[in-house]
Amino acid sequence: MRDRPSLLWLILAVLVSFVHPFVPESRWLMVHLVLLGAVTHSVMVWSTHFTQALLKTPEDLDPRSRQTTRLALLMAGVALVLVGVPTTWWHVTVTGASLVAAAVIWHGAMLLRRLRRALPGRFRITIRYYLAAATALPVGAFFGVLLARGPAEEAHARLLVAHSLTMVLGWVALTVTGTLVTLWPTMLRTRIHPQAERYASAALPGLVLALAAAVASALAGQRLPLGLALFAYAAALLAGSVPLLRPALTAPPRQYSVWSAGAGLVWLLIAVVALAWKVLAEPLPVVADSYGAIAAMIVVGFALQVVTGALSYLIPTVIGGGSRSVRAGREWLDRGAAARILLVNLGLALCLLPIPSVVRVIVSSLVLLALIAFIPLLLKAIRATVAARAVYAATGGKPEPGAQPLGPERPAWSSAQIVGALGALALAVAGGIAADPGSAGFVPRGEAATAGSGQLAGGGVTPTGVTTTVKVSAKDMHYTPSRIEVPVGNRLVIELANTDPTTVHDLTFGGSVKTARLRPQQSATLDVGVIGAATQGWCTVIGHRRMGMVLDVVVTGSAQAAGGVGAQQGSSGQAMPGTSGTSGMAGMPGMPGMPGMPGGTGADSSAGADAAGGGGIHADPVPAQQPIDPVLAPLTEEKAHKLTFTVREVELEVAPGVRQKRWTFNGRAPGPTLHGRVGDVFEITLVNDGSMGHSIDFHAGALAPDRPMRTIPPGQSLTYRFTARQAGIWMYHCSTMPMSAHIAAGMHGAVIIEPDDLPAVDRSYVLVQSEVYVAGDGRTAISEVDADAVSAEQPDLVVFNGIANQYDHAQLAAKVGERVRIWVLDAGPNRPTSFHIVGGQFDTVYAEGAYTLRGPDAAATQGGSQALGLQPAQGGFVELTFPEAGHYPLVSHIMVDAERGAHGIMRVTE
Repeated sequence: MRDRPSLLWLILAVLVSFVHPFVPESRWLMVHLVLLGAVTHSVMVWSTHFTQALLKTPEDLDPRSRQTTRLALLMAGVALVLVGVPTTWWHVTVTGASLVAAAVIWHGAMLLRRLRRALPGRFRITIRYYLAAATALPVGAFFGVLLARGPAEEAHARLLVAHSLTMVLGWVALTVTGTLVTLWPTMLRTRIHPQAERYASAALPGLVLALAAAVASALAGQRLPLGLALFAYAAALLAGSVPLLRPALTAPPRQYSVWSAGAGLVWLLIAVVALAWKVLAEPLPVVADSYGAIAAMIVVGFALQVVTGALSYLIPTVIGGGSRSVRAGREWLDRGAAARILLVNLGLALCLLPIPSVVRVIVSSLVLLALIAFIPLLLKAIRATVAARAVYAATGGKPEPGAQPLGPERPAWSSAQIVGALGALALAVAGGIAADPGSAGFVPRGEAATAGSGQLAGGGVTPTGVTTTVKVSAKDMHYTPSRIEVPVGNRLVIELANTDPTTVHDLTFGGSVKTARLRPQQSATLDVGVIGAATQGWCTVIGHRRMGMVLDVVVTGSAQAAGGVGAQQGSSGQAMPGTSGTSGMAGMPGMPGMPGMPGGTGADSSAGADAAGGGGIHADPVPAQQPIDPVLAPLTEEKAHKLTFTVREVELEVAPGVRQKRWTFNGRAPGPTLHGRVGDVFEITLVNDGSMGHSIDFHAGALAPDRPMRTIPPGQSLTYRFTARQAGIWMYHCSTMPMSAHIAAGMHGAVIIEPDDLPAVDRSYVLVQSEVYVAGDGRTAISEVDADAVSAEQPDLVVFNGIANQYDHAQLAAKVGERVRIWVLDAGPNRPTSFHIVGGQFDTVYAEGAYTLRGPDAAATQGGSQALGLQPAQGGFVELTFPEAGHYPLVSHIMVDAERGAHGIMRVTE
């Protein structure tokens, strides 16, 4: 019960990290498997150990059997919390949190009992740190229980900050700080600082008062006092750590255990300061939504390194068996120490920087491997220590005959390991950039902008030898300045900075004259070449040019200067009419102001194909490879629904034989169908793993869009909470501009909220109609959405559930006499639908929250319906029974759309 449960929680955290894309609430699980599982167990075990070691009280004050019962109570509580929160089983969560709190309260009571019964002695202050920590955990558990209820956004943000502060800075950090007063010099094998106890005694009130003020300020939503309280906590932590510096200078760290624990303490200080700064700079809901970086510092930088460092020293020591036994264990735990320390700390620092996602994935994998290495090494160390202890016992504590005397311990550091770790990180960065050079701000070889490009230099223009350098910022679908004057013959160099906090941008003048795509706060320099004629640049991100993101270059000092922006040779060699973006359309709530639509009709360079005459894509007359299941999953008893929607750009089938790079929620288009009742609470964590800014808008919830519907850049996340107060089938979609392109690319889905009196039926299906706009043929080359065709309202395909004609082969099923309900949502973005079943008649029709026809008695009154008409973003359902066996086509009775793929078959059998 001392060592194995902590290892178990760590192993489970590792397993979740490997399969996290497929595990609900995986990030929450990983954090709590480490902090609530492994770290809390270690805190309980080792604070008891150090209390007994310092106070030397009788064992019968808190016998081992009682300690084991407490640890079992803790494990049961942790397991229930880890099950209850992801499943939203609130009563299970409450039970688990109560057991955890009870175990820690019992633990604190036993520590207090020992303290009162002990004789006066030094370093009783350590036990007072433990008591303060034990007081914090039940408070933090209470906040966690309230969080599990799914409160509104502002309340959630306040509770989340208060909960994390209480659990991390109270329960964990106070325990670690109090322990290191004596453990740190012991690990260094040097004397304790003579003033260590005085420093620790002075720091404890400051830490406790600062923590209390921070938690109270978080609950009250007061950012300024919260930030100041966190800075005060950091100052008290720094002051209390002063006695740790002298021992480190006297006996510099040599072993893994010391370096790991010391690095963990540094990361704790960095995390507190970073959180304080973030709190002062941003509203609490934003802080709560972007907790990922702070959580990484706490879990990986602080908690895991402190725990692995402390256990590396303590476990061989406690197993005992003489210096040879201890040395045998530590030699295993020091293997690869330098490489592991560097990979974890430098790798974590790299991951916190705005690096490309591919680089972050590779580097974080190296960090994970370095952390995982501790588990097998610890098992080997335990085995080696126990074996050496057996020899020690067999020889009566004397060395074996012929054994060499123990020499000084070798330092864990080696130049080979340092070079290897740095080389691995360098290769990870280089490999990630090579895999996706554009995301790192590099233009692949052969695409670099060339000076004096004949494409931009007017015929016969004489270069002046002068360079005009202009700083341009990209934000809100607009370049600032949007117009540049350049003397004829001058070379133009543009220093482009992406100041948009939500998405990526770039700049091209056609052909090879272009920058890479720049993430928020990235910049690049573009050598446009010698300018001899007016020209225009634009952003190639899909749809941005059509939203007015253009940059006009006007020449001065020649007759052409008065002509404005004329036709420009595109990369295809065809003249592209110029456009000019003027401020027009005001920003939608929660989104930056959007410039007006461009006046011209030039093709968006990112589209890559002529959009004229949509509908040129024809599906093969074969089954879809992976048809989407249209069956509506039944309602569960859940009242609170917690899900993670991860934005991914994946290649999907849009018609048999036709594929497209789709922008998706959770790798599918349409996204997951949510199903609930009136009054249910939905909490969706949106994670942007795409290459540009994205957002989400749930029509099923009524709330101010400013915060939850904001666009987040790649690598960021947000939490969207709403209560379903009205019944119906509601659309959700990405609301990032140009919204039409994002919806058409696949970023939409349905939320079904059942009316209270909805009768049971034999079968329920869901059909989401949408349009697909393919740039190219979708066969020889895979492209993204054709934004020009979207704007021209010329779809290539109109589909049910993302794939044209898929239900002609993967047919829906029913039996004669069965009552069938079909929910229909028109996701658009542009076209309406008239849903019809050939050979069927609807006796019940429900549209936009109300029945227009309610059966099955409607047939007796000779009332019926033949079609459900819906505009984009509208939905409803129809019900019917089939009179005889056969194949009943499902179509949009806008027949051109049925012919484009909005077609399927209901196969009815006896």
